[in-house]
This record gives sequence, structure tokens and C-alpha cells, in this order.
Amino acid sequence: MIELLSSDEFEDRFRALPKQLQRKALKQQKIFSNNPLHPSLNTEKIAPKDRGIWTFRVDDKYRIAFRFVGGRTVLLLTVGPHDWIYRIFR
Repeated sequence: MIELLSSDEFEDRFRALPKQLQRKALKQQKIFSNNPLHPSLNTEKIAPKDRGIWTFRVDDKYRIAFRFVGGRTVLLLTVGPHDWIYRIFR
């Protein structure tokens, strides 16, 4: 099982999401914690690949960005629209 830690930015952006999207995000976090490569998550490392930033899907429009910080520990960095996530980490 993966241990999930949350950055302050993630927490702030998560709280700003509509309740329905928060529920989806929590469901996906639970799936991720049990299997980070579950097909429904579409987990991927984003460019530039040397920065070590990964994302997984909340739904068709939203993603969660994260970084591995230890063997089985992940830091959730932020959550937001797909295009926005990919723009801020270039």
C-alpha cells in the first residue's frame, strides 16, 4: 500500500473543488494507494521526465500531480484541470 502525503497547495486546491469532484478524487486516491498503476488511473510520468513528476486521473478533465518521496510514499502536489497541470510542470 502506498502512503499518501499532501502538500499545502494540494489541500487548498482540493478544498476548492466542487464536492462531487472531491468525492471522485478521494475514490481515485484510494485506488492509487492500493495500486498506483491501476488502468483506470492512467498514471504517467510527465515531461520533463527528469523532474520526477507523475500524474493520475481523477476524471476525464482533472488530474492529480504527485512525486515519489520514498519507497512507498507519495507527496500529492496539486490537483486541477489536465491542461493546467501539464502547463505548470513544464
